[in-house]
Amino acid sequence: MKAIAAIILSAMLTDNFVLSKFMGICPFLGVSKKLDSASGMGIAVTFVMICATIVTYPIHYFILVPNGLAYLDTVVFILVIALFVQLVETALKKLVPPLYKSLGVYLPLITTNCAVLGVTVLNIDNNYTFVQSIVNALFAGLGFMLVLVIFSGVRRKMEYADIPETFKGVPATLIAASIVSISFMGFSGLFS
Repeated sequence: MKAIAAIILSAMLTDNFVLSKFMGICPFLGVSKKLDSASGMGIAVTFVMICATIVTYPIHYFILVPNGLAYLDTVVFILVIALFVQLVETALKKLVPPLYKSLGVYLPLITTNCAVLGVTVLNIDNNYTFVQSIVNALFAGLGFMLVLVIFSGVRRKMEYADIPETFKGVPATLIAASIVSISFMGFSGLFS
């Protein structure tokens, strides 16, 4: 139980994919302008992370490793991720068209989102069990969503802030992202 708790807190806070591993920066900066699109992207990424983990874990351990093909992990994992992204894209297009439109180009980019690939690879690299891998994927996705939602609030406040002309736009956004990242570093002392 301690291991599961450590995985949960680590995935969400101390080893957050966006703020400590710097993975998934493209949707973090591109979709975090509005709360709706940020939470929608967070849910989509979480779903893809969990599904990709459920499928890639057995593929790695029961097909690739026994046949000496573990070097194909990245290629196979990307194909599995692309399959689930296509599923999510089709479902959102039919069920929630406004969210589909607000996510725009960032939705298909989940396929190349290194945070999604990162969680599947790190599950293997950390020798997590199947259950631990799913827990890691779930809470890494929730951590991704947490950061997107927090940053959407920060960006909303920045719209009304008196920012010098030189720093408006991307510079202010990157500075704010670094401050949010530093705030999450306060959780780094939770585990040794």
